[in-house]
Amino acid sequence: MSHASPAVVPTASDVWCVTGGAGFIGSNFVRQLLADTPVRIVIIDKLTYAGSLDSLAGVTSDPRVAFVRADIADREAMSGIFRDHRPAALVNFAAETHVDRSIDGPAAFVQTNLVGTFTLLDVARGYYDALDAPGRDRFRFLHVSTDEVYGSLGPEGLFSETTPYAPNSPYSATKAGADHLVRAYHHTYGLPVVITNCSNNYGPYQFPEKLIPLTILQALGGRQLPIYGTGANVRDWLHVEDHCSGIRLALLAGTPGEKYNIGGGNERTNLQVVEHICALLDRIVPPETNPRLPDGVATYQALKTFVQDRPGHDARYAIDSSLIRRELRWTAKFDFGSGLEQTVRWYLDNPGWCDAVRAGRYSGERLGLSMPTARS
Repeated sequence: MSHASPAVVPTASDVWCVTGGAGFIGSNFVRQLLADTPVRIVIIDKLTYAGSLDSLAGVTSDPRVAFVRADIADREAMSGIFRDHRPAALVNFAAETHVDRSIDGPAAFVQTNLVGTFTLLDVARGYYDALDAPGRDRFRFLHVSTDEVYGSLGPEGLFSETTPYAPNSPYSATKAGADHLVRAYHHTYGLPVVITNCSNNYGPYQFPEKLIPLTILQALGGRQLPIYGTGANVRDWLHVEDHCSGIRLALLAGTPGEKYNIGGGNERTNLQVVEHICALLDRIVPPETNPRLPDGVATYQALKTFVQDRPGHDARYAIDSSLIRRELRWTAKFDFGSGLEQTVRWYLDNPGWCDAVRAGRYSGERLGLSMPTARS
């Protein structure tokens, strides 16, 4: 395993392009950049259902920020952004991400995650080749990926950077393909890329189709809390702010051509996560004070409902983050208890954001139950 390169120091003259910057992780990353670095930021987002300008409230008015509504698969638009803004770095968050939606409609995942990433890489390659030597030394292309590309773990072991890929959903298959393209553009064309593979994120601004925000909002509304199968599937939970700090370290100090796993070291079953949220809500919003709860419900735990499992549901994910901890000195700030309470309180304090991003897009319905067509 290679050693980290000398760190690139960001300056006020640097422009960083952030694709998918109006989404969950991207919007948190932009806020972190504005707080901790002097760089100028070009946010690129198609504004699909999961990307919203509401997630960038107070950000787009900053003089260091420009927003471009565009599809990363649009070569002309991407070429124009590189030509007009001359970025020193591109961080690619743009992706279709929800496994359930990929089961119902995989085509959008192929288009954005594969074709879109290819388009970004190819445009970036042409731009990079035309830079002078100092510009090439500074330029980085960071691709944000997922632990789901590795497939499913048994009860023991961790995903490392050398774990073979074995994706099991249309979502993870398209992310795996994108990772391979990114790697190939480094080895074939010399493009200075870095890949990060993260575990399950949680925190502010997450679209409410995902487990944690869905559970919070369903419980507050007095509605059933759906738990797939027996709730025994295990995920490793990573606070979004810790993930963003790891991405920034990988971008500035990571070795071109390297990949870094970023995990929270917080393995929980889905059932444990739901029960933890219910316990927090029992304390923070006592059931007797919530008029939306059905009569006779004395604890949010009573809303738990076990539903049909997701097709092909991976049993367990867990990440070995030792490389980024050792080489780049990354550490997580949040343990799961403090991070989850902060997240619950954020959703309680931001009902306007929740209503705005869901309006006309998502009302809490079950997704991902499309089954294979039977052979005749």
